[in-house]
Amino acid sequence: MREFVLGMTGVEWAFFGAALAAIGGGIGSAIGITSISNAATGIISEDSEKFGKLLPLAAMPGTQGIYGFITALLVFIFFGFFDGVPELTATEGLRIFFSCLPVAFLCMVSGIYQGATAVGSAGMVAKRDEDAGKSLIFPALVETYAVLSLIVTLLMLFVLSR
Repeated sequence: MREFVLGMTGVEWAFFGAALAAIGGGIGSAIGITSISNAATGIISEDSEKFGKLLPLAAMPGTQGIYGFITALLVFIFFGFFDGVPELTATEGLRIFFSCLPVAFLCMVSGIYQGATAVGSAGMVAKRDEDAGKSLIFPALVETYAVLSLIVTLLMLFVLSR
């Protein structure tokens, strides 16, 4: 393990962090969307008029994948990967890697739990479709932590890119 950690270049660490952010956010979104979509399709099969009220709930966990993608893209932009392969020391690469971890982990977990929360909200819409607007509040509360992780990651990447 020691050889693995010490043997990686700064560019490899930066890629690893960017990839982990995109993968973590994508996994959270995929699982979260699957959870709410399974519940929503059951409700819609009974009452197709509820589709429009359930669609926002199904889309909400998808934002975590977007945050992971944004993080990966900003690593490439901030550190000049589109201009060629930058010269990053292993320490610089490790800093970029660690900066990507808040989004990687929090977006994975929050995407999963946002989907679970949206399932409960879908049940609310199934029984009282006039409360569809209220049903968005609970999954949005989970979203808060994904947004905070994105802000922390962006601040760290911005500081490192200067």
